[in-house]
Formats: sequence, structure tokens, C-alpha cells
Amino acid sequence: MVAIDRVYEDFQLETNCRAEIIALVPALRAFARSFYRKPDEADDLVQETLKRALGSLHQFTPGTSMKSWLFTIMRNTFNTAMKHRLREVTGGENDIAENGPSRPASQEWTIRGHELETALHQLDPDFRQAIMLVCVMGASYDEAADICDCPVGTIKSRISRAKTHLLEMLGEKSREGILEAPQYAGWQHASHRRH
Repeated sequence: MVAIDRVYEDFQLETNCRAEIIALVPALRAFARSFYRKPDEADDLVQETLKRALGSLHQFTPGTSMKSWLFTIMRNTFNTAMKHRLREVTGGENDIAENGPSRPASQEWTIRGHELETALHQLDPDFRQAIMLVCVMGASYDEAADICDCPVGTIKSRISRAKTHLLEMLGEKSREGILEAPQYAGWQHASHRRH
């Protein structure tokens, strides 16, 4: 009887994990777009991440953050793919720059929004990933540190440097100037919430 109860508990846990993974697909898609410019490549990254996650679901620790676990799998999957691309293609660094973050074109975007998107593409990938996780995706510093496999202080430093670089690229004199604009309101809220 104990064995049947254990099988049922395992089945229930796996079912709950799968439901949580499905609920996180939109967040995975958004995070994948911080790695790839082309939507089809971002979708391929999401698919590969889901395949790996479902194949190693037994390694997930219940009670921990499923989102952080999935984002870590995605980051590792991306890094592995980039290493393979760099080996196969000469001038591989250009591939990374061409496949940086993007958002689908939208009529609501202002000219400044396009400028911000262009500036994000020009950031160092580590800076871009940190600012996307914390300021756009709403991850905490601790979650971002887990996903990026680095100390919390490194995440804070990367975000600060990313904001400084973005301000320089956008011709802003202070963080308040850019963060008070309506299209960046979420950035201001997210950055104040984390401090």
C-alpha cells in the first residue's frame, strides 16, 4: 500500500510541475527574445528548453523556483548553442550580435522605444541578460544571480553598468530622465523595488 501511495504522490508532483511549466511558457518566450533577435530562433530555444526540462523533471527540487530552474536551463542551452556556432562559423561573434534581444514590431512603440531596443542589442550579453531579468522580467537579484550563475553583487553591478551604457547610448544625462518617460515606467518601478 505504501508503494501505491508513493507512486500517486510522484504522479501528482509531476502533474503539478508540468502545469507550472505550461504557465511559464510566456515568460520563457520573453526571456528567449533576450537571446535571439529572430522569433523563430527564440521559439526554437523555448522548445529545446522545454524538452530538456521535461526530460530532467526528476532533477527539479520541489519548493524551489520553477521559473529560475527553467531560465537556468535556457541560459545553459543558449550558451551551448553559441559555443557550437562559434566553432562552426568564422566570425561567430557577429552571429551573437545579430541574434540579440528583440521584441516584435508594435505600432505603440515610440521612436525612443526603438532607440532603447537598438541600445539593448549593443549591450554586452551579460549586461543585457541581467537588465532583462531584473528590470524587464521582474526577477529578484537573487533569482537573477541563480540564473546567471554569479554572485548577487555581480548582478547589481551589471545592471548599474547596463543602465549607464544605455543612458550614454540614448544621450541621457541622468537615470531619472529616461526612467521617468512613460514607456520606461516599468523599469523605474522594477529598479526601485530591488534596492
